[in-house]
Amino acid sequence: MSDIKTLPLDKAQEKMQAKAEELRTILKQAELPDGTYDHSKVTLAGVDLKSSSDLVGEIKKRNAELDEIAEHVEGQRAIKNAAANLDAMGKARPGFLHPGSGGQPGNAAQFKSLGELVTESKAFKDWQARGASQGFDYAFEDMLGSDYLAKTAQFETIGRKALMSTTAGFAPESIRLPGFVEGATRPIQLLDILPMGRTTQAAVPFMIESTRAPAAAETAEGAAYPEATFAFTQASVPVVKVGDSLPVTDEQLEDVALVESYINARLGFGVRQRLDQQAMNGNGTAPNLRGILNTGGIQTAARGANPVMDAIYIAIVNIMLVGRATATHIVMHPRDFQRVRLTRTADGLYIYGSPLEAGPMRLWGLPVVLNDATAEGTALVGSFEPNWIMLFERRGIDIQMGYVGTQFTSGLRTMRADMRAALAVFRPAAFHTVTGLNA
Repeated sequence: MSDIKTLPLDKAQEKMQAKAEELRTILKQAELPDGTYDHSKVTLAGVDLKSSSDLVGEIKKRNAELDEIAEHVEGQRAIKNAAANLDAMGKARPGFLHPGSGGQPGNAAQFKSLGELVTESKAFKDWQARGASQGFDYAFEDMLGSDYLAKTAQFETIGRKALMSTTAGFAPESIRLPGFVEGATRPIQLLDILPMGRTTQAAVPFMIESTRAPAAAETAEGAAYPEATFAFTQASVPVVKVGDSLPVTDEQLEDVALVESYINARLGFGVRQRLDQQAMNGNGTAPNLRGILNTGGIQTAARGANPVMDAIYIAIVNIMLVGRATATHIVMHPRDFQRVRLTRTADGLYIYGSPLEAGPMRLWGLPVVLNDATAEGTALVGSFEPNWIMLFERRGIDIQMGYVGTQFTSGLRTMRADMRAALAVFRPAAFHTVTGLNA
């Protein structure tokens, strides 16, 4: 398999498809009605299995081959997509320098946290000099919203001293541990695989080739040429706003470290987390985003009597034949993938490897993205390529401070954060849901 690194993207994808088909045949032949697997049922040419251990070994070997091919395919796609995204960003911001391109960084602000950007800004310092009266606005104009995903993951520790009194009358000093234990929350799971773009409009219009009827045919000398028919229609997705806010006291605003930690760990992450959920499940009713699962035209099929792995492979083939695209990712609820990971042979051996091994986070050579923002029982298989889907950012996160209601007389302020984005699914048939996985 060492020659895989020399294959171009299209040839590598063809090889991965062939290897996946062979693995599917082995699993299909070995499957028994009770959901276990029998090595003696495998009749695929070139495969000689004498025991269940041989079956597990064969599946592990073929999964490893698929992993090697898939890593090469993903690397080639990443190079292709990086070039396309760089070109798109260059068009959106002429003259914008990217870090590492020589000279000064194109956006020096991206190396600072959100809290540092606020507290070191002239607007914040002027506000402090005025005695913290009224509020002030501060917008980040030159930063991509995707920069904030990294920034909101940063964690600034805070150290504060507190005195604990005792009945003896002498209060010994007790120093609290730095930082705090964050509440459990769903991580961002889908945005990492969505191609990103920029827009300067309130909506993202695009053209769809609605009629494609080529008429090419053999033509006799002197005969009339056949005539093709093509037609286009315009579609559009709106830019929506996602926001979050946090009321704070004047004392907290004066504590720079506390302001930084709350901006970093709460507002920015909250906005991106909601966008992540909307990109999958948004119903499209204003002011909601229309998520992938609620986009008209995506393919769907019930698992039925098929094993989960077979149903996923059928979706991959449907994307290729109906959507005319190449599936790149499988998005599954963790409980659904759990059932796949625990699949065993008739005599109790785990198909996906021993419990002592991590096992591959792949199905049919495609990476599995665990996502619990959607309901258990439905998987999404899709071609997450810029040609078929794109998340457009109208602007990055905007941070503002001001009074709400009677906050002025209570010594409170409100910090708010929001961003504007649009999700365009250019070819819905490049995405396919599989339902009934938990049946």
